[in-house]
Amino acid sequence: MRHFDTSPFYGLSLSERRFGDLLRNKKREDYVLSSKVGRLLTPSAEPLENSWHWADHSPFHYKYDYSASGTRRSIEDTLHRIGVASLDIVYIHDLSPQNSDMGDDWLKYFDQAVKGAIPELTKMRDEGIIKGWGFGVNTPHAIYKALDMSDPDICLLALQYSILDHKQALDKTFPMLDKRGVSAVIGAPLNGGFLAGRNRFNYSPKIPGPMQQKFNAISDIASKHGIDIKTAALQFAEAPSTVSSIIPGARTAEQIKANVASMKVTIPSEFWSELKSKQLIAENAPIPT
Repeated sequence: MRHFDTSPFYGLSLSERRFGDLLRNKKREDYVLSSKVGRLLTPSAEPLENSWHWADHSPFHYKYDYSASGTRRSIEDTLHRIGVASLDIVYIHDLSPQNSDMGDDWLKYFDQAVKGAIPELTKMRDEGIIKGWGFGVNTPHAIYKALDMSDPDICLLALQYSILDHKQALDKTFPMLDKRGVSAVIGAPLNGGFLAGRNRFNYSPKIPGPMQQKFNAISDIASKHGIDIKTAALQFAEAPSTVSSIIPGARTAEQIKANVASMKVTIPSEFWSELKSKQLIAENAPIPT
C-alpha cells in the first residue's frame, strides 16, 4: 500500500500529524499522498461539541473556507503538519447537500470554490506544489457542476460505489469522468463498515431494509462459492477502469491485513454471473478479472 489519504478535518489535524510521524523518514517518491481543503482549523480552549466520536482529537474548531487564500493557507498548514514539501492530490472536501453543516447552503460554498479554490488549485498544480486536484464528496452534485467549468484530475467518491449501491455511478458519474479523462478513488467501498459486519450503514446506525436484504442475498451466494461478501465487495469496487484506487478506511492492523488478503482471493466467475442473473448487481457492472 502506497496511497495515503488524510484531511485537516480528520481528528481536527490529528490524522495529518500522525501521517507526518509515519512518512517523515520515507522517500517522497515512494508513496502517493492526498489531503483536502475547505475547512480552516482555529485553536480553541473549548472542545468542539460535535467531535464525530474522534478519540483524543486536537483542540481546534473549524470554519468553512473555499476561497483562494483559504485554500492556499489550508495546503500550507497541511504541509507543515505532515512535514512534506508537496502533495500529490488535493480534494475540495464535503461540498455536498448531504453535508449536514451546509444543507442548501452548499451552493453558496460551491460558488466560492468556483471563484477561489478551483483556480487556486489549478495554479498550485502549475507551480508543482500539488500534482492534481479534484473533489472529495459523498454525493456527486459538485462534480457534475464542476466538470463543465474546470479540469479536475481525480475525484474521491465516498459512499457512491459499492456492491450494494452502484447504479448512479455506473450510469452517470463514471461516463462523465471517463469523457474528460478524470479518474476516481472509491471511498467507503464497504458502506462504512456494513459489508465487513458492522451494525451501521454509511456511518448511520439505521440500516435501510433493501440494503439488508441485498446484503443477506449476496452473502448467501458468496458462502456457496466459498468466499465472503467483504472480499467480493473490495474486489468489485476496484474493478471499473475509471477507478484508480480504493480506500476502505481500516481502523486496525488486523483489518489492513485482512483487506490485503481479500484482494488476493480468486473469485469464481460463476459468482458474478449468479449475482447478475438474480439482479443483485447491475448487468453493466465491471467485475474483477
